[in-house]
Amino acid sequence: MKVLGTLAALAAVCSLSAQNAAARHFTKAQIRAKQEVAAKRFALPAPIEKRAAVKNITFSNPLASQFYVDGSKIPEVDFDVGPSWSGLIPISSAKNETRKLFFWFFPPGPQGSLDDLIFWTNGGPGCSSLEGLLQENGPFSWSLGQAKPTPNEFSWTNLSSILFLEQPVGTGFSQGTPDVRNEIDVASQIVGFFEQFLEIFSELKGKNLWLSGESYAGMYVPYLANYIYENATTTLDLSLKGFWVSDPSIGTDLVMEEIPAVRFVQKYENVFAFNQSFMNELQTISDKCGYTNYTDEHLTYPPKGLLPLPGGTTRITDACDVWDLIFDAAVVVNPAFNIYRIFDTFPILWDVLGFPGSFPQIQVSPLYFDRQDVKEAIHAPVNVSWAECSDIRVFPHGDASAPPGTNGVLASAIEKSERTVIVHGLADFILIAEGSRIVIQNMTWGGKQGFQTPIEPDSFIVDGVGALGTTHTERGLTFYEVELSGHMVPQFSPRAAFQIMQFLMGFRKTP
Repeated sequence: MKVLGTLAALAAVCSLSAQNAAARHFTKAQIRAKQEVAAKRFALPAPIEKRAAVKNITFSNPLASQFYVDGSKIPEVDFDVGPSWSGLIPISSAKNETRKLFFWFFPPGPQGSLDDLIFWTNGGPGCSSLEGLLQENGPFSWSLGQAKPTPNEFSWTNLSSILFLEQPVGTGFSQGTPDVRNEIDVASQIVGFFEQFLEIFSELKGKNLWLSGESYAGMYVPYLANYIYENATTTLDLSLKGFWVSDPSIGTDLVMEEIPAVRFVQKYENVFAFNQSFMNELQTISDKCGYTNYTDEHLTYPPKGLLPLPGGTTRITDACDVWDLIFDAAVVVNPAFNIYRIFDTFPILWDVLGFPGSFPQIQVSPLYFDRQDVKEAIHAPVNVSWAECSDIRVFPHGDASAPPGTNGVLASAIEKSERTVIVHGLADFILIAEGSRIVIQNMTWGGKQGFQTPIEPDSFIVDGVGALGTTHTERGLTFYEVELSGHMVPQFSPRAAFQIMQFLMGFRKTP
């Protein structure tokens, strides 16, 4: 009886296993149906009308027509992007002014606001904001691996007008001899550009202004915001309301890269795939340099006081430069390792802008914005050789300004703004999210140091998707961490980025 019972049980298990195996065998049609359902979860709640049907906006100054771009004639784009304006504008009204910045302005789509204007800049320093336009939040997208441009469902033109600016001088198509010494010089030149821009496009005067940018724009944007609040409220006819910085350079390299590097590798141990002896070496260095217990001891809510620096200095010695050690090892294990999104492996997806990962890689030449037909279509200087990140030193003698999270500039800009968001992709290795947490907890704004209560896990809820990271708001600052996203959040997690921008601009009540 026991034998028969055992055989019967085995038969039942085998039958169940066979049923389960059959249940797991999906047809291609079934898989495609599941993919379509998943894609719909990431779609915007309301359908976006065709980009060509932008809200009515006209400019009375005859000079504006010189910058007009016909959205049906942009090379390689097989749909009408709608009207836009682009070209070079000087940073001052001086007759002998040779410094000019290249811009591309898009009016809002049919669901966007006519009362608002978003300003976007990329970082570098010296990296073009046309990357943000083409691969992050512009109205058409030609991102990594795409065969051709496609409409961008998550374009920020669905929120308002947007102005992409290549700056400082020496970046992209911008003209003149670079001469900025610090972030005050950069801010002054951007404001000078804005003043000239508004003389031509005067219908934009009085709009609500939202500054935004990523990476080294973590330097540009807070300094620019503070400069406008303190120096340009009477000369700049725009009403600055708030700003966005994502994966930002708001702290020192020690804080943003070195202290959190080993914990980052341990979190993503299976992605880095280092052998155990190297992991042990990293741990030894982390212990010796004071990185290992730093977060557990000092990253508290509320802070216990000002956060100390390991070794009492921001200087990074060769013996404690663990970030570079990790990067050098990572590209040995995975030659396609991408510091901007650590999940990348071979094959390296082609990039129409020539910068698909950790290193430049031009697979098709010339680059899109270096094509003569493209330059002519957008009124760019045809004699300029365009690159996503310029070889020109846009700060000829370096940037003399300190990171804005260390000297009160970021805190001051937050206090003066209606809303501020700091956003960080959790798969970014070049600037690590835990570093942003450290900067925030060591910063005083609104009369208190840091966040007073902890950042709760799974607190960032993306509509139709669910938890996709964390978010926390105190005293006008909202901090986001976005799961699965790398350095360029609007590119790698566009639905999340769109929701965050909606919140910043007051178009939704909750983060």
